[in-house]
Amino acid sequence: MTQFPATQHAIQFVGAEQVVHNPAKPMYEVGPRQLLLKTEACGICFSDTKLLHAFTKHPRKSEVLGGLTPAELAEIPTYQPGEAPVVPGHEPVARIVAVGADVQHHQVGERVLVQTDYRHLPTAGSNAAFGYNFDGALQEYVVVDERVVLDPATGERFLIPVEEGPSASAVALIEPWACVEAAYAWGERQTLRPAGKLLVVVDAGRAVAGLAELVGAAKPSEVVVVGATDEASVGAAFATAALEAVPAHHFDDIVYFGSDADVIEKLGPLLTFAGILDLVLGGAEIGRAVPVDVGRVHYDLIRYVGTAGADAAEGYARIPAKCELRPNDKIAIVGAAGPMGLMHTIRTAVSGVPGISMDAVDVDDARLAHLEAVVAPVAAAQGVPATFRNSKTEPLDADYSYVAVMVPAPFLISQAVEISGKDAIVNAFAGFAIGTLAPLDLDAVVSRGIYIVGTSGSRIEDMKTMLAKVESGQLDTNVSLWAVTGIAGVADAIESVNNRTSGGKIMVYPSLPDLGLTTLDSLAEKLPAVAAAMDGSRWTKAAEEALLAG
Repeated sequence: MTQFPATQHAIQFVGAEQVVHNPAKPMYEVGPRQLLLKTEACGICFSDTKLLHAFTKHPRKSEVLGGLTPAELAEIPTYQPGEAPVVPGHEPVARIVAVGADVQHHQVGERVLVQTDYRHLPTAGSNAAFGYNFDGALQEYVVVDERVVLDPATGERFLIPVEEGPSASAVALIEPWACVEAAYAWGERQTLRPAGKLLVVVDAGRAVAGLAELVGAAKPSEVVVVGATDEASVGAAFATAALEAVPAHHFDDIVYFGSDADVIEKLGPLLTFAGILDLVLGGAEIGRAVPVDVGRVHYDLIRYVGTAGADAAEGYARIPAKCELRPNDKIAIVGAAGPMGLMHTIRTAVSGVPGISMDAVDVDDARLAHLEAVVAPVAAAQGVPATFRNSKTEPLDADYSYVAVMVPAPFLISQAVEISGKDAIVNAFAGFAIGTLAPLDLDAVVSRGIYIVGTSGSRIEDMKTMLAKVESGQLDTNVSLWAVTGIAGVADAIESVNNRTSGGKIMVYPSLPDLGLTTLDSLAEKLPAVAAAMDGSRWTKAAEEALLAG
């Protein structure tokens, strides 16, 4: 029988802004429905810093409200909601080293990529996640429960088997790459939500058009009307109400026949998860910027659409099926020199979409130079025109058809709308906190047909898409790696990510408790044998093996 240590090295968040290296964290016993994973490697993510800042206020640190009973949750020793210290780390690859007697779908010895976003386990403001309210992988070993890591709707495993060939770093980097993939591949709803809840708001004197068409294509289960209309226009039975009496976070769809900025401000908070607000301006203008909760665009997937005309169906008709790059797109990636921006630029360069061009935008010359050194050869090989621009010294162009924003600064979303042309997509990839308001020119959004999209995390299918690319050799995710560390350097790594001084992803090897944060460009001096095993400046499996061999 395999013997495991009684204690282990681990990183724990014990409160807001409190990072602890625990050199003797007790090992948990493996229950009948549980598995023990040994962490091979785990990436540091900017989202880790958001958990560190917010801690108990983070929507994924709160208690699980469904999917498992309180008694079942109490059986899981690594369930750490609320004020309980938690091990972060949601970008891992691991090995299954022990299983409980009642585990049915996992085997000892399997190497697995860990999908960490438990959408089937809701919290008050989001959903459960590995590394948030369940202990993550910034430790040598971690216990997971099979009831958590199986999708109850499909039976799919959140622990995705992977081949032995790729380096641990290449596999661990799939999770952030999958988040990037999801940002483009996510499907968008183009109708009212079938059997959903619809709110119709009509300003005085405004005619209602296109509503019956929308309702006919996807009939709601509930319709509430504020303002003057008639049942024939709605196409379904409805109740009337005053706007002040309408519940918050209740409606899947809101159609507003009007242009009052104050009313639009009130309507946004009424949208539920993945809700759509359709602004039917009827030839009028809103006349001022409207504060929009871009945190909810990112985490709650709410969308703002509309038409300058009078037909409500035109707003929905403008919604793209996906927010993928399109032929001849003129693309700006804002905040491109950070870890996630680098991934967006590489994905753009190798997308194979014909006729595209890319401006990689940042405000740090040193990081831009590093980005250009990595990305420019790839873009040139793919025939994608690419420029690397400091927006402090070189104003951005107008009429971009795709703008991806990596930095959670509200003014950058406002700027993205300003520089977007007709039918542009603005991808709010940056993880804005819910409640972050950006003043947006919704007149421009509506008149130009700009679509603002945001996504959070990835899905199993996104992980499998990226895994297939790695295992086939189509993509080397190590291109985005900037530094390596053991447990001892995690606090410095988090600080670097938080301060945006990192030039790419940082990989943690928990089996190396004493290794400090080490950038790849310093390896020749600090660890020459490891540097000698690299492919020029790129991390490799051979370099990883040399590092782990000590």
